[in-house]
Amino acid sequence: MRSVICVHERFERMWPFVADYWHRRWQENGGGELYRSEDAEARVPALVPDPGSVQRLAVLGFPGDAQDLEPFAALEECYYQRTRSMSADGVEAAEARGVRFIPHRPDLYWGQSVAEVGLGLTICALRRIPQRYAAMMQDHETWRYFPEVGRPGQPGVQMCDDTRFSNGTIAGKRVRVAGIGNIGGRYASWCGAMGAEVAVWDPFAAQAAFTLAKVERRYELHDLVSDAQVFAPMLPPTEQTYHIITAELIDALPRGCLVVQVTRAFICDLDALYRRVLNDELALAADVFATAPGRRQGEPVPLDSPLLGRHNVVHTPHIAGRTVDANHAWVEDIISRFKVR
Repeated sequence: MRSVICVHERFERMWPFVADYWHRRWQENGGGELYRSEDAEARVPALVPDPGSVQRLAVLGFPGDAQDLEPFAALEECYYQRTRSMSADGVEAAEARGVRFIPHRPDLYWGQSVAEVGLGLTICALRRIPQRYAAMMQDHETWRYFPEVGRPGQPGVQMCDDTRFSNGTIAGKRVRVAGIGNIGGRYASWCGAMGAEVAVWDPFAAQAAFTLAKVERRYELHDLVSDAQVFAPMLPPTEQTYHIITAELIDALPRGCLVVQVTRAFICDLDALYRRVLNDELALAADVFATAPGRRQGEPVPLDSPLLGRHNVVHTPHIAGRTVDANHAWVEDIISRFKVR
């Protein structure tokens, strides 16, 4: 059994830990070869010695057509990174001679990483951790939390809460999540395990998803947002989900609610969301700001954006998904679908 991985640097700009991990995993299970190229014009057949003896092939970042797979006469299984990189005639010709293509399954691999950042941003926003971190480096004012006179409702000793917004622990909070998929399901389940009262809306999910996450199912978005203390829109980015969280829904969020954004920002009406954040009506914890369609604010966020550094905003620069672990999870998902040898 001869197994080969070909990777181009254009793929490794995005996923730099995939190829070596894949190579190691195949070597642990019978052997594998790895070939790299930085040549913009490189094609797979020129990289691989004796391509006619290869049975398993993984192609990452190269274009392809029928001529690129013809030399692989003994090929049985092939993963072409996002099969659309291989032309339709190339796929048809290979399948006609018995080659089985391993389909790409989007976004399964970074669900854990994104959901963890969502949970981390939630805690950071509730406890104002980034704001305190920054303030400690400026002066000692943030240490002066002992009031001269104790009064009900004002911050006391060692308190970081801003009582205008959702604050304190996740436990006891009304956490409302739109989407119970690979990211939203994890986030909802963890918040529930930490003691939150969690409800989720997702019209496309089976009841089993809600049962496994141990969360309440809501059937109307208006019902979901009306009592939220933490609202996390975690739907996949599609034409159907663009602005699915409308201005009307955002305006229905209770004053002081924390909005957590770690999937594509454009599922929300950003004009409405940012208006309420800048008016100190909502708090925001965001890893994403907008990436088409019809984006209101692009990435990177302009340095003069009024969202940056606000007392009611916690932000990270779209880093939630691409961990080393997500690279490895991608490989594990794909290689598990090759035939057992």
